[in-house]
Amino acid sequence: MPKLPVICTAIGIIFLFGAADAQQAAKPILAWAPKPARLTPYAAPNRPLWKLAEILKKHAGQQGWRETVVSTPDFTGAYVAMASGEKTKTIFYADDRAFWVVQAGQIRFTIEGQEPFIASKGFLVQVPYRVPFSLETVGDVPSLRFEIRPPEAPIYPIAETPDPARGVQYIHASFNGHGTYDAVNKPALDFEKDIVQGGAPPPRTFLKDDRLGVEIFRGPQGAPPTALGHYRANYPGLWFVLEGQETFLIEGEKLITAQQGDVVFAPVGRWHNVTASGAGHSTRLAINARPGNLHWYPEGAAGGE
Repeated sequence: MPKLPVICTAIGIIFLFGAADAQQAAKPILAWAPKPARLTPYAAPNRPLWKLAEILKKHAGQQGWRETVVSTPDFTGAYVAMASGEKTKTIFYADDRAFWVVQAGQIRFTIEGQEPFIASKGFLVQVPYRVPFSLETVGDVPSLRFEIRPPEAPIYPIAETPDPARGVQYIHASFNGHGTYDAVNKPALDFEKDIVQGGAPPPRTFLKDDRLGVEIFRGPQGAPPTALGHYRANYPGLWFVLEGQETFLIEGEKLITAQQGDVVFAPVGRWHNVTASGAGHSTRLAINARPGNLHWYPEGAAGGE
């Protein structure tokens, strides 16, 4: 892996999601960019690479389990397996969306205001804030999902019985308002059927609000990354490999090759770069807190993911 220098002068670009936003982006501005003098360390459970194969080996023989692989102040990420017939309680969250990638089996999603639907491998699903939802494994095999949720305790509809939560007491209280779907934020995308098999171009953005974003990057095989790429000023980088194989260059780490289902994480302030690799097309999901967060690029470089 090439040595990554500490660069004090850098081009600051606020990278905005979507073609329309990109067209409105201002000309790059040269500035003195603050960068940690020492590499931001990984704090458990965060690590450069979580390999799905190793997670499955760890939980071999178990029907239901949870493995938290990402923890940040803004969200947590976990792999969750549920046995056939198992169902979650109905819950919702105060101000944040929940997001899932179905990895195996079949899950019935019941979301208030939507017709229940069954999602299988390759489905992307999201629920807006303050919208009650539940999940149930259907069929005769366990289901497996990767999920992103806010870190706080969930809220339960008044007819549900809350599960105990450390440091929390549940009381009766009322609230107003809830989130909605829109032209960008739709309940689900069957990536395997519509994109991989059907040949449709994937949307650039599956989920976006002022707190969370999920972008889809799909492309053919490329050369392993060697350039610095960029670093984020205040938020970490998180990726889920949805299809094929991706190669990641993260400052301070050996070159990472990640397969479908693997999860990759870069702490705040570390240079990183990503390319598609392997045969055929590959796809990664870039999961970011605060879409539009400040990305710093080396002086003279063009912007990117």
